[in-house]
Amino acid sequence: MIAIIDYGMGNLRSVEKGFLKAGYDAAVVHEPEALARARGVVLPGVGAFADAMQNLRATGFLDAVQEVLRSGRPFLGICLGLQLLFEMSEEWGETEGLGYFKGRVQRLPEGVKVPHMGWNEAEFVRPTPLFEGIPNRTRFYFVHSYYVAPEEREIVLAETEYGVRFAVAVGRGKVFGIQFHPEKSSSWGLRILANFGKLVAKCS
Repeated sequence: MIAIIDYGMGNLRSVEKGFLKAGYDAAVVHEPEALARARGVVLPGVGAFADAMQNLRATGFLDAVQEVLRSGRPFLGICLGLQLLFEMSEEWGETEGLGYFKGRVQRLPEGVKVPHMGWNEAEFVRPTPLFEGIPNRTRFYFVHSYYVAPEEREIVLAETEYGVRFAVAVGRGKVFGIQFHPEKSSSWGLRILANFGKLVAKCS
């Protein structure tokens, strides 16, 4: 089963329905203990970085998520879930993140409409199982005001342009993060969820 973490910060049911539509068993989980039994884990998120970290602590999921990241099991962060994988966010002052990837979360530059909301191209930087069968420069649906600035170039899987060129997909091992919403990105978004489900099945 793919566990979708309920820590009060995400569009959980849409992600769950996306996986089911893609043909993979997924369920929203409310207890940290459920992550120990999951074959793959998804951390979605919409909202503020600091609130998300506080909620992860308050719900008991923080340690459980860190254990999943250490275990090497497939893990997917979506939107805010991607940003939480980094060391620090500048939103509302500085807030420490999960620190799995080196780098910071920064506000989109002045001169562009914020939040960045709508469809935009993702230019693939390097091959990844997450984008298997998906054409380069496919358009996905975004809703965000901040973006990740990784210190390590080798983790960047895809980038886009919106006032600045920035990473919209990162990955190392079986841990991935994407800035856009696959559950809102039509058939190609569902293909990403299916590709993650395939990776989970392969690792089980």
